[in-house]
Amino acid sequence: MKLSIKQTVLGLAASVIRNSSRERPADAVLRSELKNQPGVSRSESAEITGLVFAFYRWFGWLDIGQAIEHQIERASELGRRWERNPETFPESELIERAVPGWTREQVQMTAEWARSLQSDPVLWLRARPGEGMRLASKLRDCRPFGLGPLSDILKYNGRQDLFRTEEFHQGAFEVQDISSQAVGLVCAPKPGQTWWDACAGEGGKMLHLSALMGNKGLIWATDRATWRLQKLKRRAARARTFNYRSREWHGGPTLPTRTRFDGVLVDAPCSGIGTWQRNPHARWTTTPADVQELGEMQKRLLHHAATALKPGGKLVYSVCSLARSETVEVVEAFQAQHPEFEPFGIANPLVARAESSSQLWLWPQEFGGNGMFIAAWLRKR
Repeated sequence: MKLSIKQTVLGLAASVIRNSSRERPADAVLRSELKNQPGVSRSESAEITGLVFAFYRWFGWLDIGQAIEHQIERASELGRRWERNPETFPESELIERAVPGWTREQVQMTAEWARSLQSDPVLWLRARPGEGMRLASKLRDCRPFGLGPLSDILKYNGRQDLFRTEEFHQGAFEVQDISSQAVGLVCAPKPGQTWWDACAGEGGKMLHLSALMGNKGLIWATDRATWRLQKLKRRAARARTFNYRSREWHGGPTLPTRTRFDGVLVDAPCSGIGTWQRNPHARWTTTPADVQELGEMQKRLLHHAATALKPGGKLVYSVCSLARSETVEVVEAFQAQHPEFEPFGIANPLVARAESSSQLWLWPQEFGGNGMFIAAWLRKR
């Protein structure tokens, strides 16, 4: 096979792939490799990134007996063919090759989901409440998702480095997936309330809760990793978010505070199956054992965090996973263990006049975001 990709670009892409593993995700290796190659232009960096992601997106179609460079070339060809005419890929082929076989035991496998996995992900922004239209006109290449509160969800189609923009440094927006924004809208915290983001990570959802509260009231943000809380602190300063306290919490029965909350969000660590469109490398490193282990962790987190709610308080559980072990099985276990909670009806905040249900599934093919599962309860008075 004749290689048509520039050799330096191809070589760097191959180096990233060779050095990537379960312990060293491809996106982290990619950042490290590009950082150590000062002579690589911005356009070459973009091309290398595209080749690496295409390799994992089309990995199920590749002949692993061939040299990495030829596999990259083949993946690039498949990607171009997909862009030209995705209908040339039969549904049965997509279902069979887009994900590892064990996935079918955990996820409702459909051709629509498989097709979404093979498409490039959408970049979503979250503007400050009521500022979406104005921000879109400043950044350009932005389109509000809807009207009213949904106008603050922006689909970005441009090419500029948003992290270098004046609007970003002024805290006018956050890069946040539409499904993650839906979690905050389901929580619907009110100004003056007290909330706990139990698995806050680097703070994306906590910042959204604070914005919805008008920076009034109080949010406790906890995580098991100190370095994530340090990033949260920097993000909060840029966003001018001040109504929060952060502390380590490892998910055990000893809670970070004696405070009783109006609302608790458990956005639990998960397998990330819902992010496989954005992170195709994870499709081939995640295992069934990971999913089972994470499901047990999620049950423990939910069980312990629930004790911090006031009577009448709202408990929201979310994961960017679509696996049964991390979604419905966690919900069933919690409800069996906690009769003092009753399911709370959720209306899909991304759909006008949506019907309420005790569980909400957001699929990538529906809105162009990550796959997300959300459930909610009220503590009985």
